[in-house]
Amino acid sequence: MDHAELLALFDRNLRAGARPDGPGARVERTGGVVRQVATPQGWNGIVWSALDEAGADAAIAAQVAHYTGLGLDFEWKLYGHDRPADLGRRLCAAGFTPGPEETLMIGEADGLTHCAEPPEGVRVVPVTGPAGVDLVADVHEKAFGADSSWLRHQLLARLAGDPDTVVAVVAMAGGEPVSAARMELVPGTPFAGLWGGGTVQDWRGRGIYRTLVAHRARAAAARGYRYLQVDASSQSRPILERLGFVPLTTTTPYEYTS
Repeated sequence: MDHAELLALFDRNLRAGARPDGPGARVERTGGVVRQVATPQGWNGIVWSALDEAGADAAIAAQVAHYTGLGLDFEWKLYGHDRPADLGRRLCAAGFTPGPEETLMIGEADGLTHCAEPPEGVRVVPVTGPAGVDLVADVHEKAFGADSSWLRHQLLARLAGDPDTVVAVVAMAGGEPVSAARMELVPGTPFAGLWGGGTVQDWRGRGIYRTLVAHRARAAAARGYRYLQVDASSQSRPILERLGFVPLTTTTPYEYTS
């Protein structure tokens, strides 16, 4: 499958055919867009749009009105190949703020299962309940310097309500959590998404990130998923390219705060 075919498959399965990402969320299709509506603690936003120059501004305004009417902030997840070509400019004009650009990368799960073993003294522990979720949230706050309350809420809800669609792991050095990551499985598609891979500062550069990729690749392959999808930052992209992931397009979050 070439890059164009793979990108079309991704769009068809994970964007136009999006499914709710957890309990309490719903996916709606209206006005040329596919959107998710969740609680304030969940992810709210536009995952797909099929717009033209004539109707784009009206579609943007309709989504702003919809989410603000619900009292929700939301994100328009814009991909580099979305149309019209100036959709990002139009979103800014409507009051959205762009976040850092990332790269959509895809890898074949079977080819990534043996890419790394944990460094000496580090073990990978599956997350199955609240105690493990607390460790993941702790790593997230230390690695990214960001509030993790949304992550704790989302992961607890997925593990309790839909455990077959999520895999979460934490790397432990003795009794200290030093890295964590999760994988979101999309039943009925060949895709599993890798999310949240982060390592605390003192443990970076030792191969733990690669270890967690391999662990999740094994879990995806065992469940019959062919592709792993990542929204890669500038820091993780070089690592993923060395492991065999290929870049398909860019993705940028445009945030609207009411």
